[in-house]
Amino acid sequence: MTKDYIRHKGIIEKIEKHKVLVKIIQKAACSDCHAKSVCMSADKKEKIIEVYDDSGRYSLNEEVLISAQSSMGHFAVALAFIIPLTLIVAVIFAGIKISGNEGLSGLIGLSILVPYYFVLYIFRDRLKRTFVFTLSKI
Repeated sequence: MTKDYIRHKGIIEKIEKHKVLVKIIQKAACSDCHAKSVCMSADKKEKIIEVYDDSGRYSLNEEVLISAQSSMGHFAVALAFIIPLTLIVAVIFAGIKISGNEGLSGLIGLSILVPYYFVLYIFRDRLKRTFVFTLSKI
């Protein structure tokens, strides 16, 4: 079974002792369209990706290919969107069932995000080891 990979071209912005910072440009699907100047949905964002590499094979401003397993993307979507949404909905319904107050339940449902993202922040180093990117020359 072959693994699917997400790949982006990027430019090396900074090289440190054991990591390389690569700038990628994340484009919306229509950003290369000829009508993008009159369309408001054309979107481009620059992202800096940290890649652990101590090979010394790369140089500043070099164009590289950065890769990650697509399963990591699914896990990231779950952490960023699916789990928080599920928590909010569950807490709102539980709050309504217990108290009957929809407004208070909504506020408590939204406030559950604070401890959730705090836990993610605490485990950020472990998550960095989970989300592994690789570099290759173009």
